[in-house]
Amino acid sequence: MANSNRLLSTFVKIRSNKLFELAVISVIIGSALLVGAKTFQLSPMATQVLGWFDVAVTLFFLTEITIRYIAHENKRTFFKDPWNVFDTLVVVISIVPVSHSETALVARLVRVFRVLRMISIIPELRMLLNSLIKALPQLGYVLLLMFIIFYVYAAVGATLFAQINPELWGDVAISMLTLFRVMTFEDWTDVMYETMKVYPLSWTFYLSFIFLTAFAFLNMVIGIVVNVMNAENERILKLEAEERNEPTIADLKAELEQIRALLEKR
Repeated sequence: MANSNRLLSTFVKIRSNKLFELAVISVIIGSALLVGAKTFQLSPMATQVLGWFDVAVTLFFLTEITIRYIAHENKRTFFKDPWNVFDTLVVVISIVPVSHSETALVARLVRVFRVLRMISIIPELRMLLNSLIKALPQLGYVLLLMFIIFYVYAAVGATLFAQINPELWGDVAISMLTLFRVMTFEDWTDVMYETMKVYPLSWTFYLSFIFLTAFAFLNMVIGIVVNVMNAENERILKLEAEERNEPTIADLKAELEQIRALLEKR
């Protein structure tokens, strides 16, 4: 029992070691470079060396996920964390041989996704992704409203400009693609000047669309994401303060309010 506890504490120290985390990040970056290198035409010797390196990376990831599993306080809850499930699936599928197998394509694609393990390793990246996911419900209404604006303008554009350039305004679907080009400012003035030859006031159509989409709605999307990120960051700081038994920002504000109330009574 004592040997088991010593072994567990050793794995916990390894998992918490900053050098170990840096090694994992370095191997992930090396794995990303490996995937990119395989897209070039290489000599047989270079291909063989990269193959050895790929095996070494796979073995390292297998060792790393094993250490994390053994060092986890409660083994039953290890796979309740979606990031642990993702890391385990990537490692397990990476063991599948790349050559002479029907699943070779899947194995190669999984090796590409090993780069995403950077998100599960770095807490700041996890916080950013979690904030984006939590912002999706609020973003849905903004995107729905933006789609309505796109559709209305596309219908107007197809009605007015279809005879001028059917390739850009032939129907509603093509018009929406053209409007996306306008919103991203990709040579949108060429589209505008073409229609202004027939409708001189058509510039109002484009400018009003740009103000609504590129300026108003995109700023709303950015504002929602930033607010959610701030809320997520405050939540993480609160949890860390509770773990260290330190007062949170909310507790400090409450104490300041109490002190202010006492001063006002005096």
